Amino acid sequence: MKIVFMGTPEFAVPTLEALYNAGHSIDLVISQEDSRRGRGKKLLPTEVKAKAIELGLQVYQPKNVNSEEAIERIKDCEPDFIVVVAYGQIIKKPILEIPKYDIINVHASLLPKYRGAAPIHWSIVNGETETGVTIMQVEEGLDTGDMILKESIKIGKDDDASIIHDKLSELGGKMINTAISGIVDGSLKREKQDDSLSSYASKINRDSGDIDWNKNAQDIKNLIRGFKPWPSAYTKYKDEIMKIHRANAIEKVYEGETGEIVHITDKAIYVKALDSTVEILELQFPGNRKMSVEDYLRGNTMEKGVILKQSN
Repeated sequence: MKIVFMGTPEFAVPTLEALYNAGHSIDLVISQEDSRRGRGKKLLPTEVKAKAIELGLQVYQPKNVNSEEAIERIKDCEPDFIVVVAYGQIIKKPILEIPKYDIINVHASLLPKYRGAAPIHWSIVNGETETGVTIMQVEEGLDTGDMILKESIKIGKDDDASIIHDKLSELGGKMINTAISGIVDGSLKREKQDDSLSSYASKINRDSGDIDWNKNAQDIKNLIRGFKPWPSAYTKYKDEIMKIHRANAIEKVYEGETGEIVHITDKAIYVKALDSTVEILELQFPGNRKMSVEDYLRGNTMEKGVILKQSN
């Protein structure tokens, strides 16, 4: 099959590799523009671009994929399929009409739940115990197209967003060639989404991880899991931002205010939540590496009775 691939972050790389290893003719890889990242703010290629170059594939990085130039470039490839994985731009009708068979998307949720930009993060924040990958037909709506293939995985009680990201990324790569074969031979039937069951996974930003201690302990643990490694869950200890990377919700109830550090041991810091207690196990202060509470307390102190607050 002749394929145009559209993707940008690391999540899309296993799908690109799976298509390449299956022997498809990937005539063009379209990715977002390079960006400055890291401490040195160096201009770095997207992860998909880097992999495409490694595989010897042609890369195109238009500012606007719906521009006339980009549309003509895609048309020139005469693709059987356009495969989209976390590309990062809305694709409009002129592109939808180009491929011989279809334009399909690898989406990191069990649609129609968690349409939108951050399905992995919000599924964990909301306490879901199951998620998965849906390969769907792309249409002009936001993740509203017909579903072609779905597979699910369990979300473990301590799984964070980075763990689920890697699992779903690999799952998408395993599913893509089955989806293409099933579309071509007609063995896979399209299923319309039930819009009444839909939910929206909005884009996250640095403020998303600001912990509200007036919530239940399990909800706070889910927030910490869902926003690891980025943007990280955080709170304010005195005048400093303290990121929390790992924690448990425990049933013991302490006296005190919500957000209050109510108990400290050699290995954990205990904070009162609305219903019970959050046991902090791993943290990070500005300018320092993340570390276990046990390691942190070897060279630093933490005061019982301090009220942790939201930064905003």
